[in-house]
Amino acid sequence: MAEERELRTRTAPQDASGTQESLFSSESDNSLYFTYSGRSNTLEVRDLSYQVDVTSQLLWFEQLAQFKMPWTSHKDSCEPGIQNLSFKVRSGQMLAIIGSSGCGRSSLLDVITGRGQGGKIKSGQIWINGQPSTPQLVRKSVAHVRQHDQLLPNLTVRETLAFVAQLRLPRTFSQAQRNKRVDEVIAELRLRQCANTRVGNAYLRGVSGGERRRVSIGVQLLWNPGILILDEPTSGLDSFTAHNLVKTLSRLAKGNRLVLISLHQPRSDIFRLFDLVLLMASGTTIYLGAAQHMVQYFTAVGHPCPRYSNPADFYVDLTSIDRRSREQEVATREKAQSLAALFREKVCDFDDFLWRVEAREPGMGTCAESPTLQKDINNLLIPTKLPGPVQQFTTLIRRQISNDFRDLPTLLIHGAEACLMSLIIGFLYYGHGATKLSLMDTTALLFMIGALIPFNVILDVIAKCHSERAMLYYELEDGLYTAGPYFFAKILGELPEHCAYIIIYGMPTYWLANLRPSPEPFMLHFLLVWLVVFCCRIMALCAAALLPTFHMSSFFGNALYNSFYLTGGFMISLDNLWTGLMQIQFKGQTYHLAVGNLTIPIPGDVILSTMHLDSYPLYSIYLIVIGISGGFVVLYYVSLRFVKQKSSQEW
Repeated sequence: MAEERELRTRTAPQDASGTQESLFSSESDNSLYFTYSGRSNTLEVRDLSYQVDVTSQLLWFEQLAQFKMPWTSHKDSCEPGIQNLSFKVRSGQMLAIIGSSGCGRSSLLDVITGRGQGGKIKSGQIWINGQPSTPQLVRKSVAHVRQHDQLLPNLTVRETLAFVAQLRLPRTFSQAQRNKRVDEVIAELRLRQCANTRVGNAYLRGVSGGERRRVSIGVQLLWNPGILILDEPTSGLDSFTAHNLVKTLSRLAKGNRLVLISLHQPRSDIFRLFDLVLLMASGTTIYLGAAQHMVQYFTAVGHPCPRYSNPADFYVDLTSIDRRSREQEVATREKAQSLAALFREKVCDFDDFLWRVEAREPGMGTCAESPTLQKDINNLLIPTKLPGPVQQFTTLIRRQISNDFRDLPTLLIHGAEACLMSLIIGFLYYGHGATKLSLMDTTALLFMIGALIPFNVILDVIAKCHSERAMLYYELEDGLYTAGPYFFAKILGELPEHCAYIIIYGMPTYWLANLRPSPEPFMLHFLLVWLVVFCCRIMALCAAALLPTFHMSSFFGNALYNSFYLTGGFMISLDNLWTGLMQIQFKGQTYHLAVGNLTIPIPGDVILSTMHLDSYPLYSIYLIVIGISGGFVVLYYVSLRFVKQKSSQEW
């Protein structure tokens, strides 16, 4: 009797827990503002075995560093990730997958969501609502919230959700319906107090970490999925925030949703919120059943939880593989395998593979597919018309411009950078009055105008693209939009900042240095600088999309630009090279060369001919720069379309 009282003390909620609940709850009520109104969902995994290719998880250049060819397979690098795993979950339940590092939690979520990279299903199958899982079915039924928040930092919470609503909700929705859906999600996730606050990130102050995680959940919740899967949702959060977040997920499950989350070792008050718990070790099931019965099960098999201990901590430690020595690893692995075999023996007669306190007839606890359910399954396959490419483009370009122009510190730094460099170059040549600059001075000035500023542009564009790369990868993977609309929105969205940058940089230098003041040379000069810097901007976008890390992209971009300006006619004199800026300034002008007491007039056309700078007419130079830009534009689209835009942390 004493043991039973102690067991009830550890597993059943105590009367004093009301005080604890009020302490940990930052929400004023438990109302459901946004329930799932569709049919009930089921997620079933049957005898799943999955292998992970460790080599494929490495970047291609890391494989080359290990003297391995990226395009070859290595059979010895495959490790078992999941072994004979089975479970069945229904709507209204929250299943928590817990276990030590390397137990297979992430692999299981990747397989369920169809995003397992570099792995292979050896046996078994996944069923969603009575049908074998397919990418189309997963995309229609399952929402996946990743471990790391990938949001635009300068948008507010409401704006972030509103832009996603424009992209994710069916095109039949009116604007009023989209706004209503955003309000419902904000209310359900208790984000009303910060709805008009910037999201922020590690460098920009915004909402708190817990609120930012709720925004990530809200992004997926907007399209009202029946199955919600979250990978380490409490990672990086303090205990108070983590408890409130899991309480929110529990409330979402009660709204007729199926919630599946993976956690490492949840604290005791979080553990009590779970409906079901799946404890894994080395890819096998150690326990699957109600959270409140977990202690009772392990007590029955000879592993009681010590008093005042957190069951999750104790049993995760019990089933962890100790790799500090070969002997300890073998011993702990054998213990985990014996516990897994014991559990399979106890639940082999149950179709949902759940351990229960009471003995039931085999097969109880499962639900047969009714005609109504089968009809709903067929209705699920009817495609929903999402916004088309034009609406995707307009939404993406508005989102990009809104995010960029909210980043005032960065804009001010870029503007000050362009202005300062322009003034420095301009004042170096200021004060000549009506006297023209000498030939060598003019050549050096034009070289600095065309060569210096693109370096900064290339680094800025590459850094910004890599900061958004993980978000782009997730949104493309979720089908939020396709590569085409993003491609056009990204290029055209760069134009406002690009034009302002060129105006700030180009105009002061031109007038301070007293270059040709007539309108035609000025416009030709300004247009050519605009095209050159735009070409560099597109080249930076291409480098950022083509290569996986910031350092590789910046090295490639700057190396490629160096090859352009070193062979542009300023540094190396070759007959087939051209320099448009020099043609604009020298053509039709007369320069005076002082030799002793003599001043010899030299026509600018003679200078161009002598230096072989007139090999091509001026208009062809513009066409060549436009052609180079077009080549980079095509390469940028191909990179977006065929190169997976994973960030370095996702490989």
